[in-house]
Amino acid sequence: MKTPIKGIRRASAVIVTASAVFAGGALTTPAHAAALPKPSIAAKGGYVMNNGTGKTLYTKAADTRRSTGSTTKIMTAKVVLSQSNLNLDSKVKIEKAYSDYIVRNTASSARLIVGDKVTVRQLLYGLMLPSGCDAAYALADKFGKGSTRSARVKSFIGKMNAQARSLGMTNTHFDSFDGIGNGSNYSTPRDLTKLASSAMKSSTFRTVVKTKSTKQKVTTKSGGYRYMSWSNTNNLLGSYSGAIGVKTGSGPQAKYCLVFAATRNGKTVIGTVLTSTSSAARTKDAKKLMDYGFKK
Repeated sequence: MKTPIKGIRRASAVIVTASAVFAGGALTTPAHAAALPKPSIAAKGGYVMNNGTGKTLYTKAADTRRSTGSTTKIMTAKVVLSQSNLNLDSKVKIEKAYSDYIVRNTASSARLIVGDKVTVRQLLYGLMLPSGCDAAYALADKFGKGSTRSARVKSFIGKMNAQARSLGMTNTHFDSFDGIGNGSNYSTPRDLTKLASSAMKSSTFRTVVKTKSTKQKVTTKSGGYRYMSWSNTNNLLGSYSGAIGVKTGSGPQAKYCLVFAATRNGKTVIGTVLTSTSSAARTKDAKKLMDYGFKK
């Protein structure tokens, strides 16, 4: 009986050819389709989303509750800007209580002068650029309700928590108007990003948080005027292409935090890093995450 040698040779040739194709990588995934490596950040928590679509682009312990430091002031501004019939040019008298609060807590300050009259708009700059806790106190006192300062502050913080609930910030609670917490001031990277995204819908808020520095003319107690100069603590502005805000934060528990946003080619990415290791590290973390977000 003869063996069908030719048939065997033909089959072998097909097998060899197929093996060569696989070995050559002709059927492997193209390099450009490979998964984008997830960046490593120093912060304990991080979150980034596409601000236009709401799509999540990056998470790291995004729903773990952490101390937020002065990123809390985003909500302070949000509550003020949500007031009905808001007059940004109405004036607020700077009280000694605000100055005493700064001294007592060794807090970040807009260096507001007791007796000066400062507009609400100017207080927002003092709040968001140098992270003035005195400006935060003045705004809470102005927009809270009650017959005493402590009642008005309590009312204002209540408004902050009501806003958080309305935005679906289920892992957030505020117990202060500026982030100097009393044991129960916390949020998450996802929640703070959600807050920032909502706040950025306000043109006034966007204008303030993208400002690198400003010089504001305020009215003195005697009726004259002085200039207040404030610089933004967010050094992404001017150092990262397309950066448009939003707020730094720090503190003993919070360590170093940053809520950030940038726009390139019509795409806006927005996100948060919490509990980073240093001021430089939080900036580096944010840049990594925005770079990643723009590539996604």
